[in-house]
Amino acid sequence: MLPVERQKEILEEVRGRHAVKAEELSARFGVSVETVRRDLRQLADKGLLERVYGGAALSLVSPYEASFDQRRTNFAVQKAAIAALAATLLEGGETILIDVGTTCHEFAKAIPTSWSGRVITNSVLAGVELAERPDVEVILAGGRLRAGDLACSGHYAAKIFDDFFIGLAFVGSGAVHPTAGLTDYHPSEADLRRDWLTRVGQAYLLADSSKLGEVAPCRISPMERFSALVTDDGINTQLFEDFTNEGVSVLVANTGHEGLRASVS
Repeated sequence: MLPVERQKEILEEVRGRHAVKAEELSARFGVSVETVRRDLRQLADKGLLERVYGGAALSLVSPYEASFDQRRTNFAVQKAAIAALAATLLEGGETILIDVGTTCHEFAKAIPTSWSGRVITNSVLAGVELAERPDVEVILAGGRLRAGDLACSGHYAAKIFDDFFIGLAFVGSGAVHPTAGLTDYHPSEADLRRDWLTRVGQAYLLADSSKLGEVAPCRISPMERFSALVTDDGINTQLFEDFTNEGVSVLVANTGHEGLRASVS
């Protein structure tokens, strides 16, 4: 098969599945992984797809995140349900990390008042939410502050993670894809998250169903790093199967969405 023919079929595969792995393409076409990577580079140079960790995905519709006010109100019911489900994973006495973002802010609100432990966060919103609780010690990372989400990042924010072992991390998301993994929109925050994901014990990824199957510009982590994906019942059947086929445990919060309940029952 000529390279141009192989690249055409690769592009059709990406369009059909939204993302593909280089190893899978290598096996399908009977060529080396390096040959596949060269094909992917050439297609990416033409703007036909995006190279992601381990393969390629559809070109991004937009490299920009919606405003904080939009994200705070969009899918609010789903985010609250995800937060409530994630809060059941807490036991008490842990040192946990709460990431930035609207769903993680909801998670901070959902933590039972009976819970005691230490919270390390680079989210000012999450820190303020828990600051008045007598049995919760809040340690807020400093650094550069981004408006809207009130997210801290940079060198000073990273330093705080040198001093603690974090048993549980609750991670926010810009976009989540079965093969591309967790991606986001802010490079400085992506660096920080990649760093502390190497230091935590269990990590739970919180993402409403609108973010699933999407890819954002900044690569953060493959899905294998996460103990589970916590999402809502708006996830469609195909994506649910795609995640589970990748070995991802999917915890689904019920909001009364009939389609998903039928698909996973």
